[in-house]
Amino acid sequence: MVPQLIMRVVLKDGKQREFLKKVMEVGGIPTLRELCQRVDVNYSTMKNYFSQVRLLPKELFERLGVISGLNWKVDLVDDNWGQVKGGKISRRL
Repeated sequence: MVPQLIMRVVLKDGKQREFLKKVMEVGGIPTLRELCQRVDVNYSTMKNYFSQVRLLPKELFERLGVISGLNWKVDLVDDNWGQVKGGKISRRL
């Protein structure tokens, strides 16, 4: 059985935090902790998404879009895109 690839959503610089803030505003969600409870995501993981340390998974992005009714155009990358990029850089050295 081949493992299914998880796709990640790429938003421009600063837009991931803006998207999450809009979701909270439109959805009437006052805190990040409450957002975590609604979408069943660990708080520390959500903080990483909010601070833009990690990219949002496509499935979570879609769930947040349903909650808020927002529809943003995004680019998608494979879950291992950073590993591929790092491997290409180290091969050149």
